[in-house]
Amino acid sequence: MKVMSPEFDASRVAALTDQQLDWRYKGIPASWWGRTPAQVCAAASDPFDDGAVGPLCVLRESALAHNLDTMADWCREHGVELAPHGKTHMAPQLLTRQLDAGACAVTVATVSQVRTYRAFGVRDVVLANEVVDDAGVVWLGRELDADPDFGLVCWVDSVRGVELMTAALAAAGVHRQLDVCVEVGMAGGRTGCRGADAVDAVARAAADSERLRLMGVAGYEAVGGHDVTPDGYAGVRTYLRELRAAVTRLAGLFEADEVVLTAGGSTYFDAVADELTGGWPAGLPVRTILRSGCYLTHDDGLYRRTSPLHGPAGLRPALTVWAQVVSRPEPDLALLTMGRRDVSFDADLPVPYGLADSRVTKLNDQHAYLRLGIADRDRGEVGSWLEFGISHPCTVFDKWQLIPVLDDDGRVVDLIRTFF
Repeated sequence: MKVMSPEFDASRVAALTDQQLDWRYKGIPASWWGRTPAQVCAAASDPFDDGAVGPLCVLRESALAHNLDTMADWCREHGVELAPHGKTHMAPQLLTRQLDAGACAVTVATVSQVRTYRAFGVRDVVLANEVVDDAGVVWLGRELDADPDFGLVCWVDSVRGVELMTAALAAAGVHRQLDVCVEVGMAGGRTGCRGADAVDAVARAAADSERLRLMGVAGYEAVGGHDVTPDGYAGVRTYLRELRAAVTRLAGLFEADEVVLTAGGSTYFDAVADELTGGWPAGLPVRTILRSGCYLTHDDGLYRRTSPLHGPAGLRPALTVWAQVVSRPEPDLALLTMGRRDVSFDADLPVPYGLADSRVTKLNDQHAYLRLGIADRDRGEVGSWLEFGISHPCTVFDKWQLIPVLDDDGRVVDLIRTFF
């Protein structure tokens, strides 16, 4: 993998602003159909004044800009690089802003996600997964052969996986080597080698392969959950020290001028910076790369509780969903036009803004059940719009093909396309 330089084809991203809007994009006003995003933004449109139909997912520009700057500053101060996880939003327009803010690459989880970002000219990719299907391996190899500026690194965690990749690349006649990191796993976790002996055996197999190039060590410290108690952090730090030990132990096998050491989701990236930077033996240059994805929008649930950059000066929620009250069948119950097909529910249920005494208790496919506290029962009349914070942005973005970005006056400044 070459030294990453975050380049992309800005013209392909910009072209999205000239594609006409139509019925495919849920929630947006019908008055926008036939117009382009550039025209909607030039008119400083208010989606609700223009006739939005509930529910509607929106992004807040001021929070996005703040989060980009906050995370970039934090990474510089802590001596780490950032390859944000592009699976969170699958939105080349948002990735462009992350790269402009200093990100060194995009992280993805599947070959299909690589293809999406490559369609927009993204050159530097971290594929944070094993790739063992012949079709995927061969496509990656041929893409590398076709573009000398394309850089990609993926994971290996078994000798069998190394053998499959090597055979597929050889049979396809791929010339460039495919860069890999050996993945260190944890007991009871997800992928990754279990134990130092397995790590070393896979690393040796990758280094011996003529079709692969061993670049470094990878891991994911939050696979066991998001426990931010002292005990939770202690377990994470123990695991991260296994990654560090693997880099030192395997120093003679790496086939690059700089060793890639990558971990760091959106909960424990402070521990990653503490444990995986500085203090390396002389002659062992190491690039520590975080893969946080949810920092860009933050949230009102999981990451509000667990991000190291929480609090008044930290990250701000940027992604919300608006819904209308469609029914008030009981004094303390409001039903809204928002359900599982519109908003996340895997981590927490949506959080109502401005209703401190109320909570969402259940979601159906297209309805939310909002239990109203005594102080809120004069709110939420039928037909009114309510705004909801979300928890875990990954499972909100995938429900929306088009998301308006609003300024602090509620006017559209951008329209973000997603490609799931």
